[in-house]
Formats: sequence, C-alpha cells, structure tokens
Amino acid sequence: MFLAHFALNAHPFAEKPPIEWLQRDPRIEQALARLKFFEQQGALALILGQTGLGKSSLLRLFIHELPHNRYRPLYLHLTPLRANAFLRLMVTKLGEKPRMGKDRLLLQILERVKQNEKCTLLIVDEAHLIDPDTLTDLRLLISSIDEEVSLKIVLCGQDNLKEVLKRASHADLVQRIALRFALHALSKEQSGAYIDNRMIQAGGTAKTFESEAKNLIHEYTGGVPRQINNVAMACLINAASRSLKKIDDALVNETMSEFNLP
Repeated sequence: MFLAHFALNAHPFAEKPPIEWLQRDPRIEQALARLKFFEQQGALALILGQTGLGKSSLLRLFIHELPHNRYRPLYLHLTPLRANAFLRLMVTKLGEKPRMGKDRLLLQILERVKQNEKCTLLIVDEAHLIDPDTLTDLRLLISSIDEEVSLKIVLCGQDNLKEVLKRASHADLVQRIALRFALHALSKEQSGAYIDNRMIQAGGTAKTFESEAKNLIHEYTGGVPRQINNVAMACLINAASRSLKKIDDALVNETMSEFNLP
C-alpha cells in the first residue's frame, strides 16, 4: 500500500538492498580505504561494531570491489559452530569434500589455498560467535603461510569479540592483526543523508521526510542504520494509512509511541 502511495518502485528501507543502494558515508569510505591497504599488507584484519551499524553492508562493498583476478573471497556468515564444523564449512566453500579429523582438515585447507593461483580471502561475518578453538585453528592456518601469503582473513563482529581476543591464549593471533577498525553510528547529518538516499534509490523523493523528522529519527535511533530502517519504514506505513504525503516530526513522535522501540 505505501509503495503506491509514495510512488516507490521498491522497499526503500529493506534490510538487504541492492548493492548500488548502499550509502558510502565517511565511515564506510574510511573502512574501505583501510581494507584496500590490507589487500596489499597483512594476513589478518579485525572489524568491530555494535549490531545494526552496517558491518555486513561494508563487507558486501568490500567483496564487490575486490580485484577478483587476484583474490578469491570466501564469505562465511557465522552461526555458533564448533571448530571442526567451521573447518569443514571452509573446506566445502573451497570446493572440496571435507576429510575426517581436524589435522587432516587443516592440511586440506592449506594444500588448497596454496594451490590456488589467487589469494584466498576468508571473510567471517558475525565473528563474535566464533568458538575459541576455531580462533586457535585460524592462528595455525595463518602461521603456516607466512612465507607466501596465500590466505588472508577478515574477522567482522560485535564489540565483545575484542574481549575474547584479550585472552592470553589468543595473544599470538592478536599480534598478527594488521588492520583494526571500529564502525560507529551515523551522525545527525549522515542519518538524514541515509534516509534521503534510500528514498531516492527506491524511486521516491528526498522531500518526503522533513528535516525535523529526520533529526528526530536520528535521536530515537542513535544513528544506527538498522534502527533507522525500522523507524522510517514504520513512518511511511503510518503516513500512507492517513493519506499523508509528508512525514514531519509530529508523525515521527506518534509513530514512535506505537512503535515502542526497544
């Protein structure tokens, strides 16, 4: 209903929009610049940020812009897996049938990545869910290829991953981190630009949300993109149900009273 009401051709605040829609705000541009450096130097990168800040979107852009003639990206969206299950998943992503036993799995991965003409880039999303034993296995993999960097690893997760890595057992892995980047929330201006960009990409206009409304959405959400998506979508639905073409601060307040944002 609200799509036709606002003359939109797609959901403007979808969780996973087309990659062309992704806003390259200063946070994302800085992160991509750091990752470009990581392509040339280092074997391990760490990207941290609270939930909903756009870490997965950043990874999508990074993978999209990789020189695929030199890198073979392996993207793993992690769920809680024990170490062997993680290694088996990695072997499967490499296009092989997993062997039995951890030692044989580690050897299989090393053999496969060294045979590759391209550098294998393992990207682990939701890495805060990673099992401690798996971190040890990743250290073993990295330490086995120091002379010839045929494997690079990006760990991307929530802030508590940093606390896990502080354990003494992971000291050697931490010393190998060549890139550390913390993704923060959007500023008020960036939140407004984010809303406008999504509306325009969906075939709408940047004038739908008034300036005061965008500022208020930023205050309610703290500049967290996922929360902005939820609130802005609720505002569009609320406005359409009332046959309103503009979203002002009063409508945002009314929507939030019904929305009950956690």
